[in-house]
Amino acid sequence: MSEKTEISRQQQKSRETKEKIFQAAKRILGKKGYEELSIKNICEEAGVSNGSFYHHFKTKDDLLSYYIEDQPKIEPDLLELPADVEGVKRGIIQVYMNYVEYCRELGVEFMSEYYDTKNQALNAAIRTERPYPIVTVQAYVEKAIAAGIVKLNVKIEEFTTDIRMIVIGNVFEWCVKSGKADFEGNMRRSLGKYLDAVLCKM
Repeated sequence: MSEKTEISRQQQKSRETKEKIFQAAKRILGKKGYEELSIKNICEEAGVSNGSFYHHFKTKDDLLSYYIEDQPKIEPDLLELPADVEGVKRGIIQVYMNYVEYCRELGVEFMSEYYDTKNQALNAAIRTERPYPIVTVQAYVEKAIAAGIVKLNVKIEEFTTDIRMIVIGNVFEWCVKSGKADFEGNMRRSLGKYLDAVLCKM
């Protein structure tokens, strides 16, 4: 067996273990809520050791944030530099349409439990390791500014905070209404209005 084949099998096994751990966490969240989501309970539910959990994730919140932030796939050419301001806005909104779709896949019950004030995965100040959506968007806007395509009327730090708050508000509204809110429409409209106000031609 070649070294490459062995690495590939290890990667596959690692992905399967991560998925097993996540599905266990999802079941616990759905049945018992965030308060019962301990690493001990996750490992028992998944049938894995504590060591296996810590090999893949630092904390339970790290596990949840991995699946919230890393999973939505963005087409590589989506965030290529567009020709104009409207193209920049469309690119940003599409990032969050992908996120909305993924939230729906995870389910309103999971997202409701994820958006718990005790979940430190929601604290942007402590998350620096993974390129969650707003980091992707920030880099995209900075690239568009540098290319002379767009101008931002607020500081980039304010922009990323505002976008994050708009997104969190829309997810929360969808959760509070048990999935009955116009998730896509509300997200598109509120982001669109904000981007119209802060992004303009150079």
